[in-house]
Amino acid sequence: MKTDSSIYTFLATGPEAFRVLTGGLTLEGDYVFRSLTLKSLERRADGLYEPLDPDRPVYLIEFQAQSAAAAWYNLLTKIGLYGEEHPEREVRGLLIVLHARDLPPRPSRVGAPESIAAAICLERFLPDWLEREPDNPFLAALAPLIITGDAALTARAPALWQAIQHAPLEPAARTALSQILEFWFFERFRSLTAEEISTMLNIFTPLEETRAYQSIFVKGEAKGKAEGKAEGEAKGKAEGKAEGKAEGKADSLKRLLARRFGPLPAGVSARLDSADIPQLDAWLDAVLDIQSLDELLTH
Repeated sequence: MKTDSSIYTFLATGPEAFRVLTGGLTLEGDYVFRSLTLKSLERRADGLYEPLDPDRPVYLIEFQAQSAAAAWYNLLTKIGLYGEEHPEREVRGLLIVLHARDLPPRPSRVGAPESIAAAICLERFLPDWLEREPDNPFLAALAPLIITGDAALTARAPALWQAIQHAPLEPAARTALSQILEFWFFERFRSLTAEEISTMLNIFTPLEETRAYQSIFVKGEAKGKAEGKAEGEAKGKAEGKAEGKAEGKADSLKRLLARRFGPLPAGVSARLDSADIPQLDAWLDAVLDIQSLDELLTH
């Protein structure tokens, strides 16, 4: 599962995101969050919280969605590079993983809560927190990472969406958390269309009004009657299903791109509408990593 862009967006929403993702650490005083590329070796950190008070610690965050043998040394390298540029600051590194099995063997004196680099394993506390705080929108946004069963996640999907929509959030934070939740549902359920994901989250209540339903059933039935009841219905439903899936993926991609780059030019929208499913899947995989529309269309 691709996580870098979503984790950055999540952390950028503020101190509550930091508390949830780090298992209860709190930021004392005012902090500024940003991404960081360490120029010495062109190493990029997933996130950095810098305090306005120079006596407070800096938190440098690395998120690993899967096991990486060099994760500790990668984090220690970035701590060292940041410390070299800012020797007056206290720097603490946080290595965050989904599962305990993803934690690599640590170097001596590294990994304890008070060391320069500490480990945080989400499976050890987030499931309990999600049960304890079911209306916390930050926990809802992370739920697809920690609810392992597809059936369990599907059953809980509407409540997760509503937790974000009804929470007292700033509009930008609500949009960010909604986008993160949608993205991780797309990652978990890659075979579903945008309409099917929307139905799962209960964004659109009546299924009969979705474009996918209309494409699969209404168009299919109409074409079937015109070409012959038996052959026509089978062919119409098959074509409608493929068309509906492509339209759903194109709509999802347009929504994500519009959130990142603003209203889409007509030419870009037309290009998305005419693309086949494999191309749309490739663009959806790349949408949070690209820096411009031109970069996406040449992907």
